[in-house]
Amino acid sequence: MSQDKLIKFVSSGDSKGLGKGHTYYSTKNRKSVERKLEFKKYNPIAKKHTVYKEKKA
Repeated sequence: MSQDKLIKFVSSGDSKGLGKGHTYYSTKNRKSVERKLEFKKYNPIAKKHTVYKEKKA
C-alpha cells in the first residue's frame, strides 16, 4: 500500500471502554467517497467487534 494514501481508523472501544484507541490502517477511494468512514471491525484487545471511525492520520 502506498503510505500517502493510508487512512487511520481508531476504535471507540466497547461499552466499558476496553480496547479504545486500537488502530487499523486502510485506503479509500477519495473521488467517490467524500464522507468519513465508519466500520465495525474485530478489536483484538476487547476480543469483540467494535466501531472504528476515520481519524486524521
